[in-house]
Amino acid sequence: MTMVTEEQPLQRPLIDEERLTAWLDAHIPELGDGRLTATMIHGGTSNVIFALDRGGPTMILRRPPAVPPPGSAKSVLREARVLTALNGTPVPHPHCHGACEDESVIGSAFYVMERVPGWAAELRADGNIYNRPPFDTMPSEPGIAYAMIDGLVALANVDYRAVGLEGFGKPDNFLERQVDRWSGQLESYGALYGYAGRALPGYDYVRDWLRANIPDDFHAGIMHGDVGTPNALFAFDRPARLTALIDWELSTIGDPLMDLAGFTNKMRDEERPDEIPSHALYNVANFPTRQELARYYAAGTGRDLSHFDYYRALQMFKGGCILEYKVAQAAAGILPEATGTFFSGLVLSNFEKAEALCRRLG
Repeated sequence: MTMVTEEQPLQRPLIDEERLTAWLDAHIPELGDGRLTATMIHGGTSNVIFALDRGGPTMILRRPPAVPPPGSAKSVLREARVLTALNGTPVPHPHCHGACEDESVIGSAFYVMERVPGWAAELRADGNIYNRPPFDTMPSEPGIAYAMIDGLVALANVDYRAVGLEGFGKPDNFLERQVDRWSGQLESYGALYGYAGRALPGYDYVRDWLRANIPDDFHAGIMHGDVGTPNALFAFDRPARLTALIDWELSTIGDPLMDLAGFTNKMRDEERPDEIPSHALYNVANFPTRQELARYYAAGTGRDLSHFDYYRALQMFKGGCILEYKVAQAAAGILPEATGTFFSGLVLSNFEKAEALCRRLG
């Protein structure tokens, strides 16, 4: 029998006691052979996370919620696939011990991974990201940025074909497809939320510039897809060390420079080091400049960053298109008006800064 503990009562079982125990016996004996205790540690709308204990090392089970969003089972299995592929590589990640697509076991697809020790930065309701002390002050805070780049360097240096991720994404014409991909998502909010849209200064210019200036030195690799310190775990002791990149739902095969651009876009610029970016989210006054991190990345990967500003503009365009859904949801009454106002500022800032960057590049 399984003992299930949880922070909140569940409307329907998320763990089938006998079936899960039998599956674990057959596939993950290293978890132990004692009575299974499953403790829910996160019960969000996109996934549910349980800690599993049977007398051996504690492990993590990840599955969709009881009422899963569309495609959630596929997302869980994709995440399991990339984590499994990274087993044995230098990329800091939770080791995936096994995955199950047979929904008869617990009612959904799931996977079981290592429980990695560490702390994650906290994205709070005020929109700011906070690090755990002493990594929120000098001299420890800059190390967090370099630790993140260490993880991205390790990821970029993995041969995705060699680790079995052929077909995991569509690298052919990846950059050529990006503008249509994200502009199409922006246009979809009308049908999804009855959103009439609004003027987005800079959107048209950036869209056209990106289409006309696609770099010719594309290098396919594994992308995490959502790089940020809230999606990472760090060692509790100093100096700053990345113990795992987590939350791989958006991973694919594309251009890893997109991950670098997404992380460094909110950093200070070397030419204007005293200018603190608006909506920076991080305490960037203590972070290295964007260019310092890019040079560190280039040294570790051998990548030519001559066209790095293109990726920066593309990431801002992508971010603006995606985050407009928050504005659309607020307009539809799904989210509070204050949430819509906050994200509206982020969207407009993305397009404004992307346009300014594109115009400087010519």
